[in-house]
Amino acid sequence: MNITQLKRGQSAIIKQVHGADAIALRLQELGLTLGTKVTLQCAAPLGDPLLLRLRGYSLALRREDAMLLFLKKK
Repeated sequence: MNITQLKRGQSAIIKQVHGADAIALRLQELGLTLGTKVTLQCAAPLGDPLLLRLRGYSLALRREDAMLLFLKKK
């Protein structure tokens, strides 16, 4: 499952951060690591960026970058 498939207010657990490039590493540095619970708070009117809630803070993330996150329903 991809984070873009979540509906507003839904949560899931990060199963994998895809890719081995600098963006995947940066996502992990931002706290998007395996086992982290993320909630989709909302998306901008055109769907980009997405506002995520994780580890007690909100994170705006480009849709393109968010598609690197693979999740499992909790």
